Amino acid sequence: MNPSTALARVLVDELVRGGVRDAVVAPGSRSAPVALAFAAAERAGVLRLHVRIDERTASFLALGLARASGRPVPVLTTSGTATAHLHAAVLEADVSGVPLLALTADRPPELRSTGANQTIEQPGLYGGAVRWAADVGVPEAGREAAQNRYWRSVVSRALLAATGALSGDPGPVQLNLPFRDPLLPDGEVAPLAGPWTGRDDGGPWTAASAPGTPVDPLPEGPRTLVVAGDGATATGRAWAAGAAAAGWPVVAEPSGGAWSADAVRGGALLLGVPDWVDAHRPERVVVVGRPTLSRPVSALLADPRVRVETVTATPRWPDAGRASALVTRAAPPVGPPSDAAWGAAWSGAAGRVGDAVDALLEGAPGLTAARLARDVVAALPAGALLVLGSSTPVRDVDRLAVPRGDLTVLANRGVAGIDGTVSTAIGAALVHGGPAVALMGDLTFLHDLQGLLTGDGEPRPDLTVVVPDNDGGGIFAQLEPGRPAYARDYRRVFGTPHGRDLVAVAEGLGWAATRVTAADELPAALAGGGPRVVVVRTDQRAEADLAVALRDAAARVLA
Repeated sequence: MNPSTALARVLVDELVRGGVRDAVVAPGSRSAPVALAFAAAERAGVLRLHVRIDERTASFLALGLARASGRPVPVLTTSGTATAHLHAAVLEADVSGVPLLALTADRPPELRSTGANQTIEQPGLYGGAVRWAADVGVPEAGREAAQNRYWRSVVSRALLAATGALSGDPGPVQLNLPFRDPLLPDGEVAPLAGPWTGRDDGGPWTAASAPGTPVDPLPEGPRTLVVAGDGATATGRAWAAGAAAAGWPVVAEPSGGAWSADAVRGGALLLGVPDWVDAHRPERVVVVGRPTLSRPVSALLADPRVRVETVTATPRWPDAGRASALVTRAAPPVGPPSDAAWGAAWSGAAGRVGDAVDALLEGAPGLTAARLARDVVAALPAGALLVLGSSTPVRDVDRLAVPRGDLTVLANRGVAGIDGTVSTAIGAALVHGGPAVALMGDLTFLHDLQGLLTGDGEPRPDLTVVVPDNDGGGIFAQLEPGRPAYARDYRRVFGTPHGRDLVAVAEGLGWAATRVTAADELPAALAGGGPRVVVVRTDQRAEADLAVALRDAAARVLA
């Protein structure tokens, strides 16, 4: 084998030994050795290869695959600006703790800083967003055994860093791979043998076991509210169960695992009623995951009358209000409720607010985006996957839907961008293997139209993308820019109408598409299976007025 082919073959072999089962490739010349090695691994049946024509789509597809599976997923690019298109997904993986591997092919060092074609300074490109980065040396002939040990060690270290095996802090890693010509193999490539082999047992070159630190349950203590934000599904579910046993109310965001039947429905609406909060204020708030969706939740965490304790298993923890009095690895509580009446008051209030929300949604004319969020959640079968766009849809689900612990709910809430959401949902759906629905706004959908393109032979997901189409950036109508004082410039600068028929757009990219105009049409549209796009036309201003009405209704029933 020539040196470039040898590095590529050893790299892919060690990735598979380390647990990689999916890989994503965007086409290019400099990355050809690794792309061909991935294709050979797929033919051998040891991994599944996904190919996308642009790097941003490829990176968010890999993000979705890694997030849904929990396994590290590499995404391969050629050199130059192609590597820059991974940056948004790397940033999301950093904050969300997703094991994404950026494999960036590069020109050899002698071509850097010379003006050579398609050459930039790639080492360190992603800065502090990666858990670890390595500028792997150029492969050379005549050093087979030494290079084999080095390459396999580097790949193992990258996987251990990405999965957080020792740190408890998973996240993205970059391996920068400079190649000299020849890039393509010299004829048929023989199986790895002799100096190119890995461990005899088929395992990784370097393995690790996390230290088993015993963790005691958090003590009962005072009246306690659990605030569960975006985070690991298993952790959230464990805390939801423990809090229920202890009689602690749980205000959970949909994408954190704690959003179960025991969670408080519409917790953000309850916390948005000051008089009710004054009468039922917790003495302690335990934060699990990373809460980011709700201003009333943020206000509670910043309240000096409340003790905030943050649970984390990694060296990173959320504390946007700089209020955490304790950071702990404590396990969920055990034992019977210490103040059952206080917990029951939260449950009763949530029930009353939920009834008011349902009456208002069902009395509003047409199928609003708010009702769509509630009804999509209710219509999904047990075990389904739900991927939420990071703008209005995730907030509507958070405030209005009945929490369900029998769904897997994901959202790119690490840095909360709308880019790459279609590709993330496709990647997650391909791993999930069952019914999957993505709910996202029209601008989020348009931002990643390229994600709908799947080439010949690529697996197509059982995914239904539901798009409330309010012809632009409707979330701004519910925020300060939507106030009458800014009406003159609102439509152009914030509303940003696109004026496109999204059914026709989806069909033009090869997806089945339908339009839904009434609530009773939604179940049939969702039951059709994917790949499919369902479009519901809504109105920005009407949605903003409905958001105000929902907050007013919550205040009335809690008065």
